[in-house]
Amino acid sequence: MDMKVEENGHRVINQNKYKKMKKLVLLVTAVIFMITGAFAQIHKPVKWTVASKKLNSKEAVVYVKATIQNGWHIYSQNVKDGGPIPTSFTFANATDYVLAGKTAEPKPKVKHEEVFKMDVGYFTNEVIFQQKVTLKKGTATVKGSVEWQACDASQCLPPDEYAFAVTIK
Repeated sequence: MDMKVEENGHRVINQNKYKKMKKLVLLVTAVIFMITGAFAQIHKPVKWTVASKKLNSKEAVVYVKATIQNGWHIYSQNVKDGGPIPTSFTFANATDYVLAGKTAEPKPKVKHEEVFKMDVGYFTNEVIFQQKVTLKKGTATVKGSVEWQACDASQCLPPDEYAFAVTIK
């Protein structure tokens, strides 16, 4: 039996069992620290902001700006099939505005990515996308989201999404 009785009548655990339990507790604690450490290292290399400018009583522009950490990039909206995940915009249906054309982007940098066997457009540091809207009532709240994939020289992160809303007065 692994238990022994002391003179005062209390049972105590055998030294070997105590050492095994101590090792198990230390192992579980180490695993918990590794898991929480892994979550603490989740990369968020792109920060998004949104703004608007009213051009006149019927037109406005929504500006969606990505600030990209040094060494990282996101892809253009115009990536051919078979390439990386392009940046894409979705806008909510609304009664107070309609989209005027597609979301515009500046001219991207272009590089050949052998893994996709094609040239792809991408942005580093900062990029501002623009969406014109036609106002039906003079004011509007434009809601939407942007989906993108961020990559650096050694990895690409899973696609991420940023939801936004901006009021045009």
